[in-house]
Amino acid sequence: QWVYNILEKKAEADRIVHENPDPSNGFVLVPDLKWNQNQLEDLYLIALVRRREVGSLRDLTAEHLPLLRNVLQEGKEAIVKRFGVPGSQLRIYLHYQPSYQHLHVHFTALGYDAPGSSVERAHLLADVIDNLAMDSMYYQKRALTFPLRADEPLFKKFQEAGKV
Repeated sequence: QWVYNILEKKAEADRIVHENPDPSNGFVLVPDLKWNQNQLEDLYLIALVRRREVGSLRDLTAEHLPLLRNVLQEGKEAIVKRFGVPGSQLRIYLHYQPSYQHLHVHFTALGYDAPGSSVERAHLLADVIDNLAMDSMYYQKRALTFPLRADEPLFKKFQEAGKV
């Protein structure tokens, strides 16, 4: 609901850095709650896509390439315009598994070791775009490795199934 409240401007409307209202390829870019917006060294923004049917990386196909390219391009442009940080100094990625089931893209300062930005969980948006351009069903076919904390319910299910 938090995501939908932002998209509908029922919450955090004053925090919006960039907005594209297009229902297919639009998104809202907001500072992540972990970032105090004072230091550029730990810059952290989230792009929330408008399309509600796309929950995670697994749902993406070549049909979503215009959306993903738009998030990448407009997100970088908005950040350089607002904060003066060029795209070459950003890490732009998606999590798998995501913390919530609504497609969102993380924009962090390249030098910032943001939680979940490690290779086990983060998939660079540019790589995602390239993979989908090569194979529309790439993320439906590919095995995706991801870490789990010992206290996560999914980890417990893996334990019960004898997979850990």
